Amino acid sequence: MDSLNSLIDGFGTALTPMNLLWAAIGVLLGTAIGVLPGIGPAMAVALLLPVTYGLDPTGAFIMFAGIYYGAMFGGSTTSILLNTPGESAAVVAAIEGNPMAKAGRGAQALAAAAIGHFAGGMIGTILLVVLAPTVASLAIGIGAPDYFAIMVLAFIAVTSVLGASRIRGIASLLIGLTIGLVGLDQMTGQQRLTFGSLQLADGVDVVIVAVGLFAIGEALWVAAHLRRSTGKPIPVGRPWLGRTDLKRTWKPWLRGPAIGFPFGAIPAGGAEIPTFLSYVTEKRLSKHRDQFGKGAIEGVAGPEAAASASAAGTLVSMLTLGLPTTAVAAVMLAAFQQYGIQPGPLLFEREPKLVWGLIASLFVGMVLLLALNLPLAPVWAKLLRIPRPYLYAGILFFAAVGAYAVGGESLDLVILLVIGLIGFGMRRYGLPVLPAVIGVILGPAAEQQLRRALQISDGSVSGLVNTPFSVTVYVIVALIVAWPLIGRLIARLRGGRKTAEESRTVRGG
Repeated sequence: MDSLNSLIDGFGTALTPMNLLWAAIGVLLGTAIGVLPGIGPAMAVALLLPVTYGLDPTGAFIMFAGIYYGAMFGGSTTSILLNTPGESAAVVAAIEGNPMAKAGRGAQALAAAAIGHFAGGMIGTILLVVLAPTVASLAIGIGAPDYFAIMVLAFIAVTSVLGASRIRGIASLLIGLTIGLVGLDQMTGQQRLTFGSLQLADGVDVVIVAVGLFAIGEALWVAAHLRRSTGKPIPVGRPWLGRTDLKRTWKPWLRGPAIGFPFGAIPAGGAEIPTFLSYVTEKRLSKHRDQFGKGAIEGVAGPEAAASASAAGTLVSMLTLGLPTTAVAAVMLAAFQQYGIQPGPLLFEREPKLVWGLIASLFVGMVLLLALNLPLAPVWAKLLRIPRPYLYAGILFFAAVGAYAVGGESLDLVILLVIGLIGFGMRRYGLPVLPAVIGVILGPAAEQQLRRALQISDGSVSGLVNTPFSVTVYVIVALIVAWPLIGRLIARLRGGRKTAEESRTVRGG
């Protein structure tokens, strides 16, 4: 009841005309920035930090929250329509959303994403209000072995369900892990795969890898095939979700937040892992598995709801522990410190107006996002009417601008082209792109957590399985790995029984 009363007071703060204006500006800026590849929500908030020096802290954080949620949706817009993720959390949206767009169902994919973000954000924010103290106490107890186990689960899950074979999935993952090794070793400071270049010492940015593999690789692949067939504009289709679409999406919209919120609250990769796991879950549970990879709407709805709920989960650890679990949360933490405010267990007592106004503004921002993006879905989808040579020329331009904006180095453009060529080769030989992106995103963090766990246990491998949580996760991993073998064994046993029954029937006859 105390939380409910505080939330009502928060709505009183969030619904003032000035704070409503900041929320609307944040949502609009976030959506626009998310659409541009390479300029994610973290960079947007960082760029706007100096602008907010003279603002009231509550208004500034309401705008930052709007940018965060808006950029997540904007990133999925370009993922779906152009196969170009605006930020790393939108990578999964490209897997099913882009085939839907190519089939003339881009508006439906965008609508499923918009409603998914709304549902995930609303459920996640309700859980933030109700469960913040509990989730924070659970997050404190999770150690290095648990984080490593979670990341192993993500690696195994994504290589098991994508691509024509597991071997190709693992090969793609190894490509990503290799790219993730580039830079300085975080423990020893040694250079790895930098070829003596100081510019590579910081590693290859995830955004450059995602844009290179998806956008440049796709553009080169299309260019290679345009010589055989002329590129025709793609039909937009009807701009609403039909009864069949709603029947297939309402469960993923509800399942996504259950996966996204807990992962957002712990330092285990932000929104990337839950979106991948949500996709895996939806593929396992779907009655339309044959459509996955060809444009299954469940593969858009679930991950987008998970991404939005993960954003709410991120705010749990930042507000209650002062623990940033994503790049955006780290920038927002710096913004809190800029105003002389220290997030932590006492923040709710010391700054109730700010905290509850911020939380209430999340509900307002979700409504604004839905109101803004549902009507715009068919408008965005009309981008697909542009003839493909012109469309992909534009994609290459914006991809190059986005990659250059990441670090301001001309070498980033060379790396973008090289990774784009790798993406082209992966398409040529049937390797799924997503495991490579997962390897780049989670590889360095998984290595760090592995080494920490081994250091704690003095090099003993048993240190990786010394908690109930890690043991549970490894059991799930073992089941995923062994399931195809178990399935074949069951099929053989059933086949043997049928053969025995048939031979008995023949003898009896």
